[in-house]
Amino acid sequence: MHKTALLFSGQGAQKAGMASDFARDPRFDDIFEAAGDICGFDVRAACGDAEALRDAYRVQPALCAASIASARALALEGLEPSCVAGFSLGQVAALHAAGMLSLVDTFRLVDVRARAMARAALARPGAMCALSGGDEGDVVALCERCANGDVLVPANFNAPGQVVVSGDAQAVRRAADAWKALGLRATMLPVAGAFHSPLMDEAAAEVAAFLEGVAFAPARIALVNNVDALPLEAARAREQVAAQVRMPVRFAHSVSWMRAQGVRFFVECGSGAVLSGLVRRIDASAVRYRASTWEEAVSAARACAPCATEGDIR
Repeated sequence: MHKTALLFSGQGAQKAGMASDFARDPRFDDIFEAAGDICGFDVRAACGDAEALRDAYRVQPALCAASIASARALALEGLEPSCVAGFSLGQVAALHAAGMLSLVDTFRLVDVRARAMARAALARPGAMCALSGGDEGDVVALCERCANGDVLVPANFNAPGQVVVSGDAQAVRRAADAWKALGLRATMLPVAGAFHSPLMDEAAAEVAAFLEGVAFAPARIALVNNVDALPLEAARAREQVAAQVRMPVRFAHSVSWMRAQGVRFFVECGSGAVLSGLVRRIDASAVRYRASTWEEAVSAARACAPCATEGDIR
């Protein structure tokens, strides 16, 4: 018997038409209506609108709503996971799935977080680049060598052999050129700012200020935190959720930690298969499912439900 984890998609996984099965079902109305009321636009419609999903702000509430709907579909099909985790934006949806935030507070957080990050990116534009083919130590050394007084840091530890760096645009380009000179692959990412870097300090401060008025409940099921790849405690949630805006996403470490706790089945909620692909690279023996549609949710729940009752992770 093995445990099951839900994984929540990060920005970049969105696709026009996502959550269409759930958006037509009245059992999910409260999700899309709460998102729309708080964020000020028709989130249900945005999930099906390619132009809306290209908007740096609207994509975040839409993807969060799709992710929460996906997790609810799994619950309706009888799946009870042992733990949850999200990638960057996905961690906000995971907070709701873990029972730590109400639906309203989840979308309030999405709204504040998205706007704060957009303002920070506008105030000091940056860049991000995916580096493939080296290990974490190689990337850390590269950042130290190429910073030259600018901000340049590892931002996303995606999987073995893939780390994203973030910082001032000129420093990121220097790092990309130096990486390519080693015969390795460097891919600039189409992002608006240097997320998960010190260039997001102001955004993190805005999120922290907002969270002073938010109550986090103890996790109903373990939420494996991006910042330290360990279960998030309610007492530290304000600090950790704010820090996540400017700290690296330790996704590879999170999946490895979950595997060590007996998690074998991973179900990706939201849109696409980005996280499923990363899980395969982290541990090819892990079993991966998606739940972007009703059909996928039913299939995943049937496959995982006999294994999901093995016990919670604490």
